[in-house]
Amino acid sequence: MKRFIFAALAVCIAAVSCNKYETVPNDPLGTKIYTLDNGMKVFMSVNKEQPRIQTYIAVKVGSKNDPSETTGLAHYFEHLMFKGSESFGTTDYAAEKPLLDEIEQLFEQYRKTEDPAEREAIYHRIDSVSYEASKIAIPNEYDKLMSMIGADGTNAFTSDDETVYVEDIPSNQIDNWARIQADRFRHGVIRGFHTELETIYEEKNMSLTQDSRKIWEVIAQALFPHHPYGQQTTLGSQEHLKNPSITNVKKYHDQYYVPNNIAVCVSGDFNPDEMVKILKKYFGDWKPNPSIPVLEYEPEEPITEPIVKEVFGKEAESISLAWRLPGATDLKNCAVAEIAGSVLYNGQAGLIDLDINQQQKALFMYSGASIQPDYGQFIVMARPKQGQSLDELRSMAVEEVGKLAEGAFDESLISATINNIKLSKMRQLENNSSRAMAYVDAFINGVDWKDAATEIERYEQVTKEDIVSWAKEFIADNNYAVVYKRQGEDTSVQKISAPKITPIVANRDAQSDFLKEIKDTKVKPIEPVFVNFNKDMSKFQLAEGVDVLYKKNEINDVFSLEMIYNTGTENNPALGMAFDYLQYLGTSDKTAEEIAARLYELACSFSFSSGANQSSVRISGLSENMAEALAIVRDLAANAVPDEGILANLKADAFKSRADGKKSQRSCYSALVSYVTYGPEFVKRTHLSDAALAALTSEDLLKAVSDVLSNGCEVLYYGPMSEAEVKEAVPFEGSYTQLPEIYPEQLQTPESVVYMAQYDAPQIYYQQYSNRGEKFDAASEPVRTLYNEYFGGGMNAIVFQEMREARGLAYSANARLRNPVCKDGTFAFSAFIATQNDKMQQAIEAFDDIINNMPESDAAFAVAKDALDSRYRTQRTTGRNVLSEYRYCRRMGIEEPLDKAVFEALPSLTFNDIKAAQEQWVKGRTYAYAILGDIKDLDSDYLKTLGPVKIVSLEEIFGY
Repeated sequence: MKRFIFAALAVCIAAVSCNKYETVPNDPLGTKIYTLDNGMKVFMSVNKEQPRIQTYIAVKVGSKNDPSETTGLAHYFEHLMFKGSESFGTTDYAAEKPLLDEIEQLFEQYRKTEDPAEREAIYHRIDSVSYEASKIAIPNEYDKLMSMIGADGTNAFTSDDETVYVEDIPSNQIDNWARIQADRFRHGVIRGFHTELETIYEEKNMSLTQDSRKIWEVIAQALFPHHPYGQQTTLGSQEHLKNPSITNVKKYHDQYYVPNNIAVCVSGDFNPDEMVKILKKYFGDWKPNPSIPVLEYEPEEPITEPIVKEVFGKEAESISLAWRLPGATDLKNCAVAEIAGSVLYNGQAGLIDLDINQQQKALFMYSGASIQPDYGQFIVMARPKQGQSLDELRSMAVEEVGKLAEGAFDESLISATINNIKLSKMRQLENNSSRAMAYVDAFINGVDWKDAATEIERYEQVTKEDIVSWAKEFIADNNYAVVYKRQGEDTSVQKISAPKITPIVANRDAQSDFLKEIKDTKVKPIEPVFVNFNKDMSKFQLAEGVDVLYKKNEINDVFSLEMIYNTGTENNPALGMAFDYLQYLGTSDKTAEEIAARLYELACSFSFSSGANQSSVRISGLSENMAEALAIVRDLAANAVPDEGILANLKADAFKSRADGKKSQRSCYSALVSYVTYGPEFVKRTHLSDAALAALTSEDLLKAVSDVLSNGCEVLYYGPMSEAEVKEAVPFEGSYTQLPEIYPEQLQTPESVVYMAQYDAPQIYYQQYSNRGEKFDAASEPVRTLYNEYFGGGMNAIVFQEMREARGLAYSANARLRNPVCKDGTFAFSAFIATQNDKMQQAIEAFDDIINNMPESDAAFAVAKDALDSRYRTQRTTGRNVLSEYRYCRRMGIEEPLDKAVFEALPSLTFNDIKAAQEQWVKGRTYAYAILGDIKDLDSDYLKTLGPVKIVSLEEIFGY
């Protein structure tokens, strides 16, 4: 095994440090754990691959801790943590505080008032006072601070058990990052409350069209009726979201947001002693809470007969079975559950994989364990074939699960599973995010790191007898909940009209003294390192027409091998079906099941995929087994034995999947956007009609595969082998001809047109797209990049501030100039929003206003410029990404990445350049508007003012 760059020191106390750390021998992360005097935990892993640090601040509190009368509180408090503190996010907190106190009292009145007229009057007062408070506040100043110090990935998430705050920071900004975090965690202020609640309600609206979320919620209700897991949801009830309590939020913060309930989890380029020193400086005198509330709940009664539930919604039918398991601190159970889950289903060679999916007995079935601190779940989910009943799927699922208790599985699956888990762990350790998240999981689950770091050892101790005993105890044929997801109207969804909200004052140029201090802090700059294709990779040939892009993996023994062919569904729309068909077939020597089982034993996997103009064969896994895995895949591609029964089933399943796709909001929106961007002819060329699909033969499909693979290709190799070893392990005989790279042309939009597609939901998905035929020009890339950062680049950008923060119109909104996909392609401009149906006109008009009359802010411009500068100084192109970047540059006709040119041009760019770019590239465009929504709820007369309205059917946008 190659050395890991993060290899641990096998010592228990750091010998050269004045700090006493907890460590674990042979820990692959080399973890150092420090506990401040106030109880705050610090988990650290050093990884110097790039000068950045992934940070997670994990709070051991989630929606299970919400007050029962204000569910959703943990989640919306997470949002409010981005609103600033007493020191930032305001120009004068002393003047602002009385207004915020009044808003708090008004919300308490509002939530206790039932009369609609009185509620409306109170809300009007809330809106008025909030507007006055906004004159003092500085929206998004936290995001400005993060952009200023070069942070990426600013975010947070809330679940049942945790609330976690996310930043990826440059390694020279630890002090500023810690100071900002300490200030908002200790002295956070709740401001911008009513507009943020509208954002949260839009997030709730989005969830109401996601039937999968409803299924998970009902599973929890069935398994945990006496526990908050089953009594309340993370997003909260619609009723509670419309009746929130700032008073409850403040109590919640004081109880749970305390140092002895928090862990700082970091991985990246830093010195642990320095990290601890800085965290002590800013967090060290934070007072702990010795009386953190302990969640009390009744133990669940054993389930003695299946609990049957139903869920209704527009999306496709499915069935889910769930068994209750112990929580995360039962380490033996967790290990057995993980191994048993993979024996049952692993995506390749588990019982369900081979007995159900490979045999085409269901459209799809999968399973797995999900473990939380208090309880766990073992889940089996399945979608039916055409004409198949959910009860039939239920019986099949129970039968497959029963094989674990019967011991009806080959013991070799256990060792193969352990090898694949080891492979997965190796991949996870390649990036800082996964490494730091491992600490979050251990902390939240209440698992000591010494136990978390040695979980592989527990997996290796699991025997077949353990799995059999575990299955008999926990996953029997009568102690589960079953949820039937049926198609139909969800009568529990409330349609609540949007309140009238006065857009708050943006105060873009205002800056707190706190921000000015951070800005004036001197840090040693990090010098950028741009990829050098002559040094960071190499090229050679395996045969004429077979070119290799090679990058050596110096980190571990994982490889990826991809063969890319310049042909796709635009040339043959049957390719997707052909590749699907191939993976169900065997050869004269091996059955499909034997192929899957052998590859799983080798800890390798493969996939065939096709896009409009490219197809690829990808194999990855443990390097020592690459040659055999490649031989297996090549043998299958060349010698697959057709099977008419499999083909008939595949066609039937394809028709069912097509029908199911038209019931998914996201699938429908994606199809509509493709239709508007590339046009109906492109959709027809790249998709089989139903008649053409029905007429396909085995000969057609296998010939389609053969036609692709008979061409030359480009091979992308990333792994530990030398060039010479790759040449030996990946033989090509003869010579080949590579097809030229081509890309689909995007439609131009000389006139504005509105395309509408029907989808019954309380929320529209909306995009405006414009293409004027402007060709790629590398010289103007710096100013376009800076415009995108300023206008639509993130939480500090104009779009986020206006559409979400100031007006509360959306949970998700973005806009940007889009580069061509190749040097001969054309630029486009697009804007997206998902919002309530009754906010459509307001959202479109707001977008039109800010797009054509771009708000100007010198302060916001400076932040955007600093953010880009820091990003280019600290980002590194490494690993397989070097090969992808090379292909992108070649496609664009440039010798080196554009990042270098943008970085070098940044110092000389002014706000006048951005204004000129907006005038040249953005203002006054004509658009193709794509709107997916419930047409009867939308104002068609208003839409006609945008341009001719064309209602397109789902058959048109999908191409079948």
